[in-house]
Formats: sequence, C-alpha cells, structure tokens
Amino acid sequence: MAQPLAGIKVLEFANFIAGPFCGMLLGDMGADVIKIEPPDTGDMSRASPPFVNGDSASFEALNRNKRSLALDLKRPEAREVIMRMVMESDVLLENFRPGVMDKLGLSAEQVRAVNNRLVYTSVSGFGQTGSHRHRTAVNLIIEAASGSLSVTGEPGQMPMRPGIQTGDVLGALFATYAVLAGLVGAARKGEGRIADVSLVEASISAAMLETAEYFATGKPPRALGRRHRLAAPYELFESRDGLYVAIGCPNNRAFERIMRTLKLEQHLTDPRFASYSNRKINENAISTLIKVAICEWAAADIETQLVDAGVPCSIVKDYEQVFQDTHIVEREVLVTVKGRDGKPVKAVRNPVLFDRDGPSIARLPPSIGEHSEEILVQAGYSAAEIGTLVSMGVTRLGTRDGGKRMEQGERARA
Repeated sequence: MAQPLAGIKVLEFANFIAGPFCGMLLGDMGADVIKIEPPDTGDMSRASPPFVNGDSASFEALNRNKRSLALDLKRPEAREVIMRMVMESDVLLENFRPGVMDKLGLSAEQVRAVNNRLVYTSVSGFGQTGSHRHRTAVNLIIEAASGSLSVTGEPGQMPMRPGIQTGDVLGALFATYAVLAGLVGAARKGEGRIADVSLVEASISAAMLETAEYFATGKPPRALGRRHRLAAPYELFESRDGLYVAIGCPNNRAFERIMRTLKLEQHLTDPRFASYSNRKINENAISTLIKVAICEWAAADIETQLVDAGVPCSIVKDYEQVFQDTHIVEREVLVTVKGRDGKPVKAVRNPVLFDRDGPSIARLPPSIGEHSEEILVQAGYSAAEIGTLVSMGVTRLGTRDGGKRMEQGERARA
C-alpha cells in the first residue's frame, strides 16, 4: 500500500503562502517535495512572527512533509544541480514574479526541454501574461484587485479584509488542482503541461454568486455586512449572553423551522415571507423579528434548539473554542507530532480523509538546507563534489535532523 502521490517528485521554488501551501498539500499525499531555498535566508516566511524556539510558526504551518535543499540560484553551478534533478522529477512549482525563472535559466521551455513529462506550475499575483504581470502582490492586494474586498464589510463603509488569507489560499488550491490535473495528463498522454495560475483570477473564479449577479443585472454587487447575497434570514444575531449566533436559511422548510423554534409561527402566513425571493426583498422585517426573539435566549440554548430542529446554525467560535469542540476532537483535526526536541508539537491535519493510505504528517518542517547532502547524493554528486559546492557557497548543509522521516509508529494521520 502507498499514498496516492508516493513516487512523485516535486521541486518547489516558493515563499510565503500560496506556493508553499500547494507544496505541503502535495507532500501530505506522499509526494517527495524538495524545497529549494537560498542558503542565507531560506523561504522569506522563516522571518515571520510569532516564533517558537527560534522557528517561525507561520513557516512551520506551511512546510511540513518537505525536504530542504539550499541553493544560490544566481550561481551557474546551482542551475546545473537543478537541471540534473529535473530529469528525475515530475513537477516544478514556483511562485516567483514572472520573468525571474527565465533570468535564472529555469523557464518552462528550458526545463521541459530536459524532461517533457514535467508539470511546470507557476503561481503569481496577476499571471504570466498581461499588462500587470510584473506587479508585486500580497494577499491584501489580491483581495483588492479581484473584487473580493468590494463585497466584504458593512454597506457604505470602508471594506473589511477577510480574517484569513483568502487570496493566497484560493490560489494554492487552484495550483494544487493544476498540478494534479497535469500529472494525470502526463500519465495518460506521456507529456506534461505548463500551468499559469493567477491569484487574482483564482479569487475572481471563487466569486461565483457575485459575478453571476453582475452579469445578470449589469450592476456591481455591493457589501452586505453579515448578510447573504441571495438568502434570508442568513446572518448573525446577538444572544442574551452577548454571544453571536449564525443562522442560515436555505429553503422554505428551514424558514418554517426557524420561526416555530423561536415561537414566531404566527408570521408564517405573512405573504412577505412566503417565498425565497420574497424573504430576501423583505429581509429587514424578518431580521428584526428574529433579532428580538434571539435576545431572549442564551446562545447555547438556542443553538441546541435550532440544531435539533434541523436548522443550519452555530455559535460564532474563536479558535480556542474550535479546538475544544467535541466534534472537532472526535474527528482528530488537531494532531500532535514529536518535535525536534522530542516534545509534542500541535498541528492541523489535512482535511481529506481516505479509507486507507491517506495524507499524513511524515516530516517536520525542515531547517535551511537540512537535506542538501542527501538530495545531492541522490542526484549523483560525490562527497568531493558536494564539498566543492559548499566551499563555493552554492549550497549549505543543514545540521539538525528534525525533519527526518518519522517511523511508522510516530506518523500522525493528517
């Protein structure tokens, strides 16, 4: 038995979130992900706080299941190393600005001339072509340029950025999709693909309801605060004890159950609330009724009543409450692995569960160049040649073994 991507070799040239998250997802599924990093600084996210025992928690969260090879890509000797590795690789993943890989002599055309089965995936803010391709972009810029911010926050006020990194994460998921589709194509057709993934376009693609509204009406959709674009009631309500309760109403049956649970059944015959579209038109009236009713309840009590009635509902939780939730505990979403010092380290498992041989946390995030020597040996370099590369500053050898592959008994289900 083996994991789905066992035997797949990925070369990752990436910093911060989008590229590394894609690489980690592939590594979780068994791919051998080799992270190529500058010998002096490594992935730029290594400098991001908070730090635990000198290591960036942000870097650690995005780089498990990888091996680190330190290479100064500006040196011609480093390009020779990469080209030798390309011959035995299946995927090259990079999230530099467009043109950087070309300057390094590692463009898609140059690399695939050595191995045409390679899936070459580039992730960038605005894509590899177009007038904005050279613009730098971080998550906030992606959300602004894609339209996401224009529909987030309270109506008529300055947009509110989402609480999580939507632009980077959506881009990473589409990049993973591109890699997997490319691998399937390479297996069937014998030739890889060149994939161009734009973070802006990933966010635009994910805005299905918003773009549909614009195409249908010709008017750009606006921010709705805590409400839904189509359904009502579908928002947050404050309970008697000052907590917030999310209630969603996807259909007529759910609306009836909400109203009966809140002892508002006398309003079920009101023609303003008789249909999906009527409820959205008269959303303010519905919201006022429910708001007054919810104020009489403790959050935990009304959540229980609504859930028992089959209504989509949840108290708004912080992350401490999330990881203490009985269901999340039962599903083992939070796992612990043995850290470099032998002490337990907390991690969030991969959200995909297979019946067998699923994703796992098999390696801790690596130190810079931790696996340089073993990777170069596997690429055919002798000890003397490796010594020369080290003395020239082309590579750096790591000193700690925290990222070594775990024994089967220590491996955490991810």
